[in-house]
Amino acid sequence: MLTKYSKYADIAELRVDCLKPDERFLIRNFPQLADIPVILTIRRDIDGGYFNSGEGARINLMAKGLAFADADRRRNYAYVDIEEDLNVPNLEEAARTFGTRIIRSYHDRKNTGIDLSAKICSMQRSGDEIVKIAVNVNSTADVINLLEAGKGIAKQDKILIAMGHYGVYSRILSEQFGSYLCYSSILEEPDAIPAAPGQIDIRELVNLYNFRNIKKETKIFGIVGNPLTATSSPFFFNTIFNMEGINAVYVPFPSDSLDDFFKLAEELNVSGLTITVPYKEKIISMLNEKSLEVEAIGVCNSIKRSQNGWYGINTDVQGFSGTLLEFLNRQNLKRMRATIIGAGGAAKSAAFELHRLGAKALILNRTEHKARSIAVPYEFAWNCLDKHGMEMMNKYRDIIIQASSAGMTGSDCEDPAPMYNFHGKEQVMDIVSNPKITHFLKRASDAGCKIINGYDMLIRQAQYQYLHFIGREFPRHLLSRVHLEKE
Repeated sequence: MLTKYSKYADIAELRVDCLKPDERFLIRNFPQLADIPVILTIRRDIDGGYFNSGEGARINLMAKGLAFADADRRRNYAYVDIEEDLNVPNLEEAARTFGTRIIRSYHDRKNTGIDLSAKICSMQRSGDEIVKIAVNVNSTADVINLLEAGKGIAKQDKILIAMGHYGVYSRILSEQFGSYLCYSSILEEPDAIPAAPGQIDIRELVNLYNFRNIKKETKIFGIVGNPLTATSSPFFFNTIFNMEGINAVYVPFPSDSLDDFFKLAEELNVSGLTITVPYKEKIISMLNEKSLEVEAIGVCNSIKRSQNGWYGINTDVQGFSGTLLEFLNRQNLKRMRATIIGAGGAAKSAAFELHRLGAKALILNRTEHKARSIAVPYEFAWNCLDKHGMEMMNKYRDIIIQASSAGMTGSDCEDPAPMYNFHGKEQVMDIVSNPKITHFLKRASDAGCKIINGYDMLIRQAQYQYLHFIGREFPRHLLSRVHLEKE
C-alpha cells in the first residue's frame, strides 16, 4: 500500500494499534521496508485509537519498535509519538540516542474546553521535541483558539490539528498554522478509514491543493459558507492556478460565524473569498467598498482584500445572464415573461438581471413577504408557492428559473413546485449544478421542455471571480481542459 502511494507521502505513520496481534511482532522491520521516514504510533482507545491492552503492554511494544537501533538511521523510526501524560524516561532517552525525534501529543476528541495555551506550556519538556495538539473543533472560534495557542511556541516545532468539519483547512494550510507536518489518509481504498475526523485523501491534498508548494507567501483564496459539504470551486480555481503557475491556493472554509471567520481571515491573511449560503447578504455589513450590483441588490458572492479593506462584487449576476441569454439564443428578454422560484441571494440576482434585460417576472416563494420584497422594486408580480401561485405561473412561463437550493440532494421531495404541470413549451433553468438533473428539471424534460442546469452559470461566475481575485482576464484557452479534467 505504501509503495502504491509513495510519490504522495514524505513521511509515513505506522499505527500499530490498527494492526492484528500477530502483525505487531514485525513492527521493527517497517522503517527499512518503508524507505521513507516513519512515525511510530500506538494510539490508546481513550485518545481515539484502538489499543486497549494496558499501558504496560503498550510501552513494551513501543520499546520493541525502537530496539536494536541501527547505525543507519534510515532503518530506525524517525519519530515516536508519545502522549503528554506518558512519562517513560528510559524509552525517551533511548529514542534520542539513536536520532528518533519525540512527538509529544495531546488529543481532545470531545473538545473539553481546556486552556490550550496552558496545555502547550505544560507539554514543553525539551527543545528537540515536536509538540502536537489535536483537538476536535465545533466552531470557527475553536479553530482560532487553537491557532492563537500555537503562537505561544513560535520557535518550537509543533503540529496543530483542528479535527472535524470546521477544521479541514487547518490541514491544507498547515504551513500558515505553523505545523511541522500534515496528516492525511488514503480514503479511496476499500478498507481505508480516516485516522482522525477531517483528514483529506493524500492524493487530493497533493494533486488538488498542490500541498507541497504552499508556502508562507502563497496567496490564499477560498469559499466560506455553512454548511459547506459539496463545492466544485476548489477544483476549478486550483486547477487554473496550477496551469497558470500562480502561487495561490483555493480552500474550503466551512464556518458557523461570519464575525469569527473574518478574525481568522486576518490571521491567515486571506486575499479573496467566494461567499455562499447563508452569508451572501450578511457579508454586506463587513464590506468597505461595494460594486454597483451589490449596492442595488444587497447580495455579494465575491470579496477581495484592497487597500481600503474588503471590496465586494456579485459575479452571480453576470454568470446568470450570460448563461440564460446563450441558452435562449437572445440578446435581451423583451416581451418575455419569467417565473423565479425562491427568494434568496440567487433569486435576487436573477430578478435584477431579468429587469435589466426587459423581462416581466413573477417571484414565487414559500414565504410571501420575501417574494414581495424582491418583486416590488421592479414592479414584478409575486405570490406563494401554492395553488394560487401555480395559477399565476401559467401566465409567466416563457422562462422558469429555479433559484432556490431545492434539489441539491437529488431527493424527489425537494421539488419546489410539485403542483405545477409543465406544458412542454417552457424553457427551464435550475441554478443547482449538482446533481446535474434535479427532480424539477427531470419533470420539465419529460414534458418536452428545454432545460439547463447551473453548471454553466457556475463556470461563468467563477471566471469573473478569477478576474476579481487575480486582476487579469480569465485564460479562456484553458477552460476546455478544466472541463475535461472535471469529467
